[in-house]
Amino acid sequence: MSLFKLTSLNLNGIRSAATKGLQEWVAQTQPDCICVQELKAQAADVAGRFEEIAGLKGHFHFAEKKGYSGVAVYSRHEPTDVITGYGSAEFDAEGRYVELRFDRPGRKRVPKLSIISCYFPSGSSGEERQAAKFRFLAEFYPYLAALKETRDFVLCGDVNIAHQEIDLKNFKGNRKNSGFLPEERAWMTELLRDAEMAEEAVEELTDGTGKPTMKATRGGGMVDVYRKLQPTTTDDAYTWWSNRGQAYAKNVGWRLDYHLATPAFAALAQSETIYRTQRFSDHAPITVDYDLSL
Repeated sequence: MSLFKLTSLNLNGIRSAATKGLQEWVAQTQPDCICVQELKAQAADVAGRFEEIAGLKGHFHFAEKKGYSGVAVYSRHEPTDVITGYGSAEFDAEGRYVELRFDRPGRKRVPKLSIISCYFPSGSSGEERQAAKFRFLAEFYPYLAALKETRDFVLCGDVNIAHQEIDLKNFKGNRKNSGFLPEERAWMTELLRDAEMAEEAVEELTDGTGKPTMKATRGGGMVDVYRKLQPTTTDDAYTWWSNRGQAYAKNVGWRLDYHLATPAFAALAQSETIYRTQRFSDHAPITVDYDLSL
């Protein structure tokens, strides 16, 4: 079995993460791809320093604003295409989306495959950014739905949403806080819901022949890969800890970093690791091994 090792990590600044041993760790673990978020750097900062990490070539989407956001995918394999931004008038300027396509017509499984690094907005700084986050979610859902109709993909990234109560330590105290708001959680639920007959949307109609027809509502049909492999873990599932109040030492964490995949690619997932031995940022890297040869 040849495995494709895919890591996602919010760096909280690539220059900062580099001082904490990021390159050495990547060289040691040897992922095929690592999706990173929050570069907090521009092209000039990356030039001559971070175009490659441990032999993996970087493909970037920088924010226009200095020291802000930015995403990349570092890959051992040469993509057939690279897409930066998802066509958003508002959010592409913030450097939140880069997609590498690995299209191999002869590959039996997932012949058209995309690896996406994405950084969802945070709404924790106040109402204005929370409103922006809702705008992002509203326009990003149909984009993903349309992409899923044409190809398989896995979106790796900091989604800034803890989906269920098992995804954060203090769920009772965070119901009104960004990252665990009912509307955000509902968005995730809908993204992960299979195409199915929703009870409230089912209506019996006749099609002129007297036979009833059904009206269905379609969910996003995506798969939360970590939860596919680990459906019930709580304390071991966290990927982010606040810098306040000894949250890391006490493991008062949140699961904010995901692999969200189309069903055909998610079915190839074999094992997962959330690495906590070293800290490169306030997030932990999440790695999944997939039964795939690119």
